[in-house]
Amino acid sequence: MGGGRCWYVSGWLSPEKVAEVTRALDLSGVFTNGVLGGVLARDRDLDLFGFLVIGVVSGLGGGVIRDTLLQHGTPVALTDYTYIATATAATLLAFVFDLSRHTSGLAFTLLDGAALSVWAVAGAQKTLAAGLGWLPAVLLGTITAVGGGVVRDLLLGRIPRVFGGSPLYATIAALVSVVMVVCSGLGVPTLGILVGVGGGTLLRLAALTWGWMLPNGRDWRPRSTRHRDP
Repeated sequence: MGGGRCWYVSGWLSPEKVAEVTRALDLSGVFTNGVLGGVLARDRDLDLFGFLVIGVVSGLGGGVIRDTLLQHGTPVALTDYTYIATATAATLLAFVFDLSRHTSGLAFTLLDGAALSVWAVAGAQKTLAAGLGWLPAVLLGTITAVGGGVVRDLLLGRIPRVFGGSPLYATIAALVSVVMVVCSGLGVPTLGILVGVGGGTLLRLAALTWGWMLPNGRDWRPRSTRHRDP
């Protein structure tokens, strides 16, 4: 009875189960972003090798950057072959089937938002599990979510979408990371996973639907504080 109460108060899942869920989320993000990378590779008319490079970088880049910054051993993508296999399978799926016609549909939008959110959750949770504080968790959660896409866009000669010109993206990853950090601090990491992934996906959908973007240099100008004589 007492053990069950501790299990519930600790956040519905034991630390081991939270780690398993985090890994599953990590791999789902790898697969989704591998597919997204493959779609962009097809748009650039790349060959199979180009597909694999763009897809694998898109799927694994954010996690590798995160693990490198954490300095807790070799990046998991290089020690757990499931990660490379997942990214490769996702890329080959996009190579065999032309998925680009579906990129403007609701399903693809939800997939994109879910991938962004699950990686932010996984990145923040892994950082907290490594013993770091809330600020590194938010930063690395965001980097996990957007890092692979940034490297992918640079390889394709595009301005990374996290730098602007598109609806909210990195901002959502940061917000999801904050939700995960707060819920973990309150002892309910499972709630953080559910709210972070669900809320982040819906927020991304809303941003795409209504075109929510942060202001850029042309949209915002500071008021002049220079004194004017009457």
